[in-house]
Amino acid sequence: MLPKAVKIVEVGPRDGLQNEQKLVPLAAKIALIEQLADAGCSVIESGSFVSPKWVPQMADSAAVFQQIKRQNKVRYTALTPNLHGLQQAIAAQVDEVAVFGAASEAFSQKNINCSITESLERFIPVMELAQKHQLPVRGYVSCVLGCPYEGNVDPQKVAEVSQKLLEMGCYEISLGDTIGVGTPVKTQHMLNAVLSVVPVDKLAVHFHDTYSQALVNILVALQQGISVVDSAVSGLGGCPYAKGASGNVATEDLVYMLDGMDIETGINLNKLTQAGLNMMHALGRQSNSKVARALNT
Repeated sequence: MLPKAVKIVEVGPRDGLQNEQKLVPLAAKIALIEQLADAGCSVIESGSFVSPKWVPQMADSAAVFQQIKRQNKVRYTALTPNLHGLQQAIAAQVDEVAVFGAASEAFSQKNINCSITESLERFIPVMELAQKHQLPVRGYVSCVLGCPYEGNVDPQKVAEVSQKLLEMGCYEISLGDTIGVGTPVKTQHMLNAVLSVVPVDKLAVHFHDTYSQALVNILVALQQGISVVDSAVSGLGGCPYAKGASGNVATEDLVYMLDGMDIETGINLNKLTQAGLNMMHALGRQSNSKVARALNT
């Protein structure tokens, strides 16, 4: 049974831009977020409170939150991997925060220099402080369908990490195909495992489009009743740990597909496309969205 409506979590301003080599001007980030809100995006991941040493592109996140003109119906969210990051997010009046774990031990070690178990333990004080401030916390699980270091990932491991994040207090778990290697059958197997321990209304999916499999994998998730999907305008993003990994599934392509399935998103495709084209102009390159290219010819 397909959902009647899908909540799209727009991750372009954070997950999409964080790997850009050249620093994106603050004004361009603010313009993108405001244009996405005008297009009808109801959840926009607008920044990340991490060490500027590791992610210099996100060093101005506090200024982004300070300067954007906020719309009442929009949730402006941020990634906060530790207590210091959460404190910064609270000061910036972020609407919601996210923490992240990995389903791959090798990825966890290479990415954050600790085991999966250790990484989850680090979130306990983060969760406690967020709860004190009545701040919703979302949980990301990376490498749910494959890892650049250890290859295939056991679906049971994905289920285990997802369940732990849920038990810690995350209101929603986003399952991320970080390097974009998933296929529909693998996606189905992974979701079967996770759905055995996490309710369907607590799940979201986050597919990268490295091998052009993101939309078909999303369709599998929709058929399972999942109604929250992460995407990035213009297909921005990529994974620095995966050779040749392209960006997230393009929000324009996702909205076009959902519109064609009579699934409500609340997003205006033309306004969304223009927001993406404006950002790509600022970056000096063509959109990764097939729909944006088709509409712009």
